[in-house]
Amino acid sequence: MILRMWRGWARGEGNADAYAAFLRDTFLPAAAAIAGYRGAQVLRRRAGEEIEFVTLTRFASMDAIRAFAGADAEKANVAPRARELLARWDERCTHFEIVIGGDDSPAAS
Repeated sequence: MILRMWRGWARGEGNADAYAAFLRDTFLPAAAAIAGYRGAQVLRRRAGEEIEFVTLTRFASMDAIRAFAGADAEKANVAPRARELLARWDERCTHFEIVIGGDDSPAAS
């Protein structure tokens, strides 16, 4: 299993709350339709004047990630609505092979 990590930063609680709602109600449900998508976690914290989000999505393989992101799997797929709500974001994603704690591991809980 592959974990895809990406970060974005919102200015103000209003934008952060709207971004979290967009992820929950629109973006992640759409991602769930992709073959090989295995779920997500979204982390949020205040970082000075901004609110940082870390999005961790899990996919069965790099091929599944390419189905989501395109041929350049590391290029961030930033939706137009996210671009409206975030002040800045990582242009590239990082991918990790999950070796402990994946859905099929006893350490997952």
